Amino acid sequence: MSRNKKTLQPDWISKTLAGAALGLGLALSCSGLLSLALAGLPLPVRGQLVMWVVPLIALGAWSGVYLFRSGLSAWLWLGGTNLLSWGALGAIRFWIASTH
Repeated sequence: MSRNKKTLQPDWISKTLAGAALGLGLALSCSGLLSLALAGLPLPVRGQLVMWVVPLIALGAWSGVYLFRSGLSAWLWLGGTNLLSWGALGAIRFWIASTH
């Protein structure tokens, strides 16, 4: 049997912390993007949609983090997606503020 196979590493603590911390950050930035996308809806409806999407994304990221090969790759991928989503949110908010 070959030892060169890449398998999932069982570093649960690192993966769990990455999913908890970065999954929440990703969920919050995605809810901000959703709020901007649904700006035409009345505030009570938009608020409920934005509020209920946070646990769905956070728990999805937290449970999916165990599919990464290592804790380091989980931190890097989720960190990169956080940078992209927060950057997009900031850029869109800046663009909206500069056009008004």
